[in-house]
Amino acid sequence: MKKLLYVLGILVIMISCKGEQQVTTTSDANGAIDSLFTEFYSFKKSINPIEATKAGYQKYNDTVANYISDDYQLHLKDRYTYFLDALSQYDSLSLSSENWMSLKVMEWDCSIKLEGLMNPITTIASPIYDLPSFELMPLFQIQSLHLYMAQLGAGSSVQPFKTEKDYSNWLKRLEDYLVFLDTCITKMEESVEQDVVLPKVLTLKMLPQVRSFIDVPLEDNLFYTPVLNIPETISDARQEAIVKAYDSFISDKLVPKYKELHSFLRHTYLPACRETDGIGDLPNGADTYNYLIRLHTTTKLTAEEIHDLGLKEVARIRGEMEKVKAEIGFKGDLKSFFEFIRANEDLKPFKKPEEVIANFNAIKERIYIRLDSVFTTKPKAGFEVRRTEAFREASASAEYVPGSKDGVRPGTFYVPIPNVAEFNTLQNEALFLHEAVPGHHYQLSLQQENTNLPEFLHPESMGVFVEGWALYAESLGKELGLYEDPYQYFGMLSMEMHRAIRLVVDTGIHAKGWTREEAIAYSLNNEAESKEGVISEIERYMATPGQALSYKIGQLKIQELRVKSQKELGAKFDIRLFHDQVLNSGSLPLVLLEKKINTWINNMK
Repeated sequence: MKKLLYVLGILVIMISCKGEQQVTTTSDANGAIDSLFTEFYSFKKSINPIEATKAGYQKYNDTVANYISDDYQLHLKDRYTYFLDALSQYDSLSLSSENWMSLKVMEWDCSIKLEGLMNPITTIASPIYDLPSFELMPLFQIQSLHLYMAQLGAGSSVQPFKTEKDYSNWLKRLEDYLVFLDTCITKMEESVEQDVVLPKVLTLKMLPQVRSFIDVPLEDNLFYTPVLNIPETISDARQEAIVKAYDSFISDKLVPKYKELHSFLRHTYLPACRETDGIGDLPNGADTYNYLIRLHTTTKLTAEEIHDLGLKEVARIRGEMEKVKAEIGFKGDLKSFFEFIRANEDLKPFKKPEEVIANFNAIKERIYIRLDSVFTTKPKAGFEVRRTEAFREASASAEYVPGSKDGVRPGTFYVPIPNVAEFNTLQNEALFLHEAVPGHHYQLSLQQENTNLPEFLHPESMGVFVEGWALYAESLGKELGLYEDPYQYFGMLSMEMHRAIRLVVDTGIHAKGWTREEAIAYSLNNEAESKEGVISEIERYMATPGQALSYKIGQLKIQELRVKSQKELGAKFDIRLFHDQVLNSGSLPLVLLEKKINTWINNMK
C-alpha cells in the first residue's frame, strides 16, 4: 500500500511539474509573439509613413515611401518572408486564443501581400488607405498619392502644422514625394513599352488634376496654404524663414516637377493609353484580377460567383424598393421614381452648408438615445462632422478619417457640399450610420482603443471587414430609431443597391469584358444616382479593380453570421454580445471572423 501511495505521489509530482513547465512554455511563447507583433508593426509604420502619421506617430512625418521602386519591393519581399518564417514557429496550443487570432491575421496579411509582389503586374500596398497600387500604373484619377499629398499639404488633414519642426518635416516629405514622381515617370515609360497602361479616359481625368497646381499664382497654390496659417507661437523671424523656404520649394521644385509630369502624361503616356476598360485586357490581367478578388474579399469566391451574387442582390433590393415606392404612392415605374427623387425639391431643403452639418449632428443625437440597446462597448474617441475641403469637394465622396491614437485629433466625418441648394437629404441617415456611428467611427475607434490587441491591428486595414461592417451598420437604422421616414429608408436601400451593383459592374468590367458605357447604363437602370455620379463611380472601379467588392461581401457575411447565431442560440442570442464578438478582435479576414463566431456559438450553447 505504501509503495502504491509512493508511486502515485511521484506521478502527481510529475504531472504537476509537467503542467508548470507547459505554463512557462506558453507564457514564453506569448511573450515572444508579442515581441514579434511589435516588430511587425514597426515594419508596417516604416514602409507606410503616411499611415503612421495618420495614426498619430510623429517619427515618419518627414518621409514618403517610394513604394514603386525596385529596392522597396525587394525589401518587402524579404521582410514578409522573414515574418512568415517566424510565425511558422508557433502553434495554437502554445498561444492564448487572442494571440493565435492575431497571429492568423498577421499571417494572412503577409501571405497575401507577398503574393501580390510576385505578380507580374506587381501590386503594392500604397499609402492610400493601404489599397494596392500597380508598379507600372502608379498614378490614376482617384485614391492616388498625388491627390493625397495635396490633401495633406492643404494643412487641414492628418499632417500637422503646429511647430517649426512640423513645417520643416513637410518640406522633407515633399522632397521624397518628388523622388516618387520621378520614379512614376520612369515606371510609366516602362509601362508604355510593356502595354501595361491605363484606359485613356482615366488619364484624361488626371491631366486637369496635375494642371491645377501649375496654372495658379503662388499664393493660390494648395501647397502654399500652410504658409497662410502659420501659428502665432512661432516667432516672426522664423515665420519669415518658413515663408521663404516654402516660396522657394513650390516655385523652384514642385511646380516644375508638375510641369514635367503633365507634359509626360499629355505627350507620351496619353497617346499610348488603351481604349479598353478592364484589367482583364492587360497581360496577365485575368490572374491579377483573381488575386485582387482574394485580397479585397478575403474569400475564395470567383468573379463569376460574385457576379451572380450581385445580380441576385440587385433583384432582391429592387423588390424592397418597389414596396417603398408603393407606400409613398408613386404610380410610375422604378426608374421614373429615381428621376422623381433626384428632382424632388422637398429633399433639398438647405440654404447654407452649416445646415447640412447641423442635420447630421441631429441624427447623432437621435441614435445615441437607443445605442445601449444594440451595443455594450462604446468608443471613447470623439468625432466631428466637417465640410470637405473646397479643392477636392467637387469630385469627393463622403468619408471618414480616423482620429489620432492619442485622441488629440478627433475622427472626422467629411461631407462634400459643392452646391448646398442641390444637396439631397435622401441618404443622410444611412450615410451617418455608415461613416460615423455605429459605422466607421465606432468600429475603428474601438479597434484603435483595444489594449488587448497588438498595435498592428489598431489602424484601419482589412477593407472587407471595415467596409462590410459600415454597410451592415446601415441596416441597424430601425433598431436605432431611424428610417421612420420612407424616403430615408429608401435612401438606405439606394446605398445598399449601390454596393450590390458594384458586384455586378466590377466583375463585369474586369472579368466579363463589359465596356465603361455598359457598366454606366446598368447602374443608371438600377439606382437613383445622377449620371455624373455614376460615371465617376464606374471610373473609380476601372482604376481600382476589386476594391469595390469588399463592401457587399463583408456585409453579407456579417448578416449571415447574425442569422446563424440567432437561429442556433434562440433565446440565448443577444445582439449586443454578437456585436461585441464581431468588433473585439480588430479587422479580420472573413474566414477568421466566421471561425470566431462559430466558436462563440458553440461556447454559448
